Amino acid sequence: MSLTQMLAGFLRRHWRAYAAAALMLASIALLTVWIPRQVGQVVDGLVAGRLRGQDLLIELGLLVGAGLAIYLLRVGWRLALFAAAYRLGQQLRTRLYARLSLQGPAFFQSKRTGDLMALATNDIDAVEMAAGEALLAAFDGSLTLILVLAMMTAGVDWRLGLAALVPFPLMGFAFWRISDHVHSAWKSSLDRFSLVNQHVQEGLAGVRTVRALGLVERNARQFAELADSAGEASYQAQRWEAAYEPAVGMTLGAAMVIALGLGGWLVQREELTIGQLTAFTMYLGQLIWPMFAAGWVLSLLERGRAAWGRLAPVLEAPLSLADGGSAALPARAEIRFEALRFGYPEAARPALDGVSLQLRPGQTLGLVGPTGAGKSTLLRLLLRQFEPDQGQILIDGRPLPEFRLQALHAAIAWVPQEPFLFSASIADNIALARPEATREQIEQAARLAAIHDDIRRLPKGYDTEVGERGVSLSGGQRQRVAIARALLSDAPILLLDDALSAVDTGTETQILEHLRELRAARTERSVIIVSHRLSAVMDADHIAVLRGGRIAEQGRHEELLAAGGWYASQWRYQQLEASIDAEA
Repeated sequence: MSLTQMLAGFLRRHWRAYAAAALMLASIALLTVWIPRQVGQVVDGLVAGRLRGQDLLIELGLLVGAGLAIYLLRVGWRLALFAAAYRLGQQLRTRLYARLSLQGPAFFQSKRTGDLMALATNDIDAVEMAAGEALLAAFDGSLTLILVLAMMTAGVDWRLGLAALVPFPLMGFAFWRISDHVHSAWKSSLDRFSLVNQHVQEGLAGVRTVRALGLVERNARQFAELADSAGEASYQAQRWEAAYEPAVGMTLGAAMVIALGLGGWLVQREELTIGQLTAFTMYLGQLIWPMFAAGWVLSLLERGRAAWGRLAPVLEAPLSLADGGSAALPARAEIRFEALRFGYPEAARPALDGVSLQLRPGQTLGLVGPTGAGKSTLLRLLLRQFEPDQGQILIDGRPLPEFRLQALHAAIAWVPQEPFLFSASIADNIALARPEATREQIEQAARLAAIHDDIRRLPKGYDTEVGERGVSLSGGQRQRVAIARALLSDAPILLLDDALSAVDTGTETQILEHLRELRAARTERSVIIVSHRLSAVMDADHIAVLRGGRIAEQGRHEELLAAGGWYASQWRYQQLEASIDAEA
């Protein structure tokens, strides 16, 4: 859909606001073209000696009244028109956010965060201006131009009117050439602003790494280069926009010379009065706004067209995952992984190959294996962040696509490897999935996650603001807050994706003991634990060892130790490591 089609659809939906603004603008245009005619009549009346005393005051009062009416009408159309334009900006931002919220990781792997942020700010602002100021200027300028030309030719003298229009085709040609450059310049400016946005977002998100590696100065130089590039692109766009003004000035200057020369000759021949020539020159002056409006409209439309060219593909991009399911998720459900095969787009080999597992309601499944074995990928397929290339995942006998994504995600409490905390209080972060939870319930979840004592030592306790991404907390504290958030949730499926990697073994043991107690109390909750520490899964009902995307071993803890494979050797190594740490 083009920018014109989008604006046309918006106008149809909000035609009342635009009709009211158009009516007020039409009234302004009529009053504006009436004033020079009135002034011309007053001048001729004064020259002829017809206007004196009260009659003169009445004529002047009409001019003052017209000026006051124009002022009030200008306020009115701005309120009507810009309210509608701002509504478009709001709708586009809401639509963009909703669309991005439904996209899966595959979409975001091909998009930069800073670029998406720029779409929601600069680009939508440009489209909003095209719907507001551009449409206003186009209507007002066109109407004023038609009325002024009509008054110049029909109301004053058609010969003078036609002669004054001789330079205008040259101005039209100049506008056509300038508008092409304006479009290219604004597209470049928006693209470079996105790069600045991306650099700022990455720099602030990774500020600790930047400082630790001593890259602050280099990062600042890169930002300065990007900022200079964006500033230069914006400057070039403004330069081309500024080219409209000389074209208008030269055209109107030439028209004024023609009008005064020909008009003076007609006055000398007594074919035109001084008042008519005065009115004509005032009308010619009133052409300044329609000409500037034409340049302003072209500039705003080209800017909006460049922005819409970046925005529309994101708004119209198909969802990376289909979301057409309608089945309800049961409170207790069996999960089955059947012959799953999945490979990332640029990977040399599949991340998962022929994986089949079964998890009954209330059971715990442990997933272990070396780095890159496919453990986290299996959870991502269960979360429907990606679709398997072959095989399927069943919940209660139904394939995952039969459930709505929102319902599926609401049924799963997930603690990823790198938990995300929002810039809010600790209590708000824990209660994210259950905003109605009481403070007592929040504290109980924190106790289960072994973070309660740490929170109480903070200056404001549970009301402590954690900062963006939980920057004020340590890695282990962030993990435990995320675990507390998952435990507070009523979701029947709990996924722990290496969620204990940043805590010490003592805290890990405490959390696992609490999880065992919770499982005994909530027999309907199924748990999948991914961990590099085998102690985290030793009590699981079933353990699967993934190596190279395949299941190398599976069974209970004792069975795997007896088998003498990778699990047994890794267990002995980790136990030895733990004993050395304990002695140290």
